[in-house]
Amino acid sequence: MNHIVETKYGKVEGFEENSLVKYLGIPFAEQPVGALVWKRCRECKPWDGVLEAKAYGPVALQDDKGIFQGSNECLTINVVCPENIEEKKAAGEKLPVFVWIHGGGYMCGSASDTLYHGDTFAQDGVIYVNFQYRLGVFGFYDFSTYEGCEEIESNRGLSDMIMALKWIHENIAAFGGDPENVTIAGESAGGAAVVTLMAVPAVQGYFQKVIAQSALCNCVMTPQMQRKNVDLFLEGMGWDDRNLAEKLKNGDAEEMIKATRYQERVHQYHYPGIFEPGPVIDDLLPRRPLDAIKDGCAKGVKLIIGDNLHEGTMFVHEENTGFPNSWEMVHDMFGQNGHLDGYDAIKAYYDDPAKEEKYGSPFVHFATDYVWEMPSVKAAMYQGQYADTWMYRFEYLTEFAKKTGMLVTHAFDLPCVFGVKEHEFSKVFFEGESEEAANKIISDMHGAWVRFIKTGDPDPENWPKYEGAVSPVRIFDHETRTEVLDRSELMNVWDDMRFYED
Repeated sequence: MNHIVETKYGKVEGFEENSLVKYLGIPFAEQPVGALVWKRCRECKPWDGVLEAKAYGPVALQDDKGIFQGSNECLTINVVCPENIEEKKAAGEKLPVFVWIHGGGYMCGSASDTLYHGDTFAQDGVIYVNFQYRLGVFGFYDFSTYEGCEEIESNRGLSDMIMALKWIHENIAAFGGDPENVTIAGESAGGAAVVTLMAVPAVQGYFQKVIAQSALCNCVMTPQMQRKNVDLFLEGMGWDDRNLAEKLKNGDAEEMIKATRYQERVHQYHYPGIFEPGPVIDDLLPRRPLDAIKDGCAKGVKLIIGDNLHEGTMFVHEENTGFPNSWEMVHDMFGQNGHLDGYDAIKAYYDDPAKEEKYGSPFVHFATDYVWEMPSVKAAMYQGQYADTWMYRFEYLTEFAKKTGMLVTHAFDLPCVFGVKEHEFSKVFFEGESEEAANKIISDMHGAWVRFIKTGDPDPENWPKYEGAVSPVRIFDHETRTEVLDRSELMNVWDDMRFYED
């Protein structure tokens, strides 16, 4: 059977694999090459004939563990449909849509990673969608505060996401999906992206539900603050800011990617705790997401948000991440932001042997709360005023996690959400775990996500909605359970503190 779908821009032909129907590498925008490299996303141009959509498109330009790869011709989208999708469409069925945005600190990552292929969601009767977006200097570095850079548009990577969601809204019905039942989700930078998109006026109505995993909710900055990081990029290039627009237009892509790695290596000594350059406040994103959410910008959008118990382990124990791993660095971080009056309270709260036993290190605990837990609790409290909201925490400790000392760190939830035990990381993650235990945590977490995608409620019987600082939280563990957690002390300690996003 030919699997041909007519989109707004032309016909695409997919293929059948493992009883699923897949459409891969569909362009959703005009490719940002030539004069468009430093521009926001432009709408796709129509094509004639039938476009073969049978292979993933290129990844975005990036440095992947020292290897330069990718292309600016990366703006493609992938759609995975359940079996018998043609019969379902003929019967008038409209299936729920799940859109995944990959993470990677806005610097690396790809929709074509085998962990994110999405087969498990399609097998559960969901239309699965993911896409590539521009990264790093080409997607998120903001040059708007530099003289002569007026034509270098801001939030280029964010504009790619906006265009992808517009494409989904306008075209997913042709694939059998329901444009009025769309859940967007992501982890790490992808989690940050979906929280940010809740505050973007241009995509209001394009999704009805959000799942934010390990979201860096505070990583949106003002252009002035992001300039501190971009200055280090210029230093890495050996450039001053004279005629910067011309330098960017004529610069070598690989050298620019290398300069972002230089910026990563040295920034922690200048600004401990600063995030990588991501979205900035501008006309696309007029307010910080948490401020906008607090005021009801996403009324009616249901939200699941949460994190992992030891998020910070991966970063605090590695060099050159910018995460404070000494009280001197924490003191410097507070001092540079005019919050030294809060330093003593923070040190007293985290330099506690009782807490260290649970978290392994006061700096792991500090980083976990500062980057993930505290902003996620705020997001849940704010959005809970306007829509059904649920919080979770991932605490599933494997033999691999204990052996490496990583504990329940960042990204360890992903094999359980996607349920792909054959993936390289999944094999390592589940090493030493019984088949029964692995299947149970996958059933618990993946199952809750699928129920939320389909019905808007992850578990009506066992997972109550979030109501405030003292609220039920779903704990995904060997024995998944619901606990009432009191975050009031945490919120009091961090109350009114802003950092590099200012």
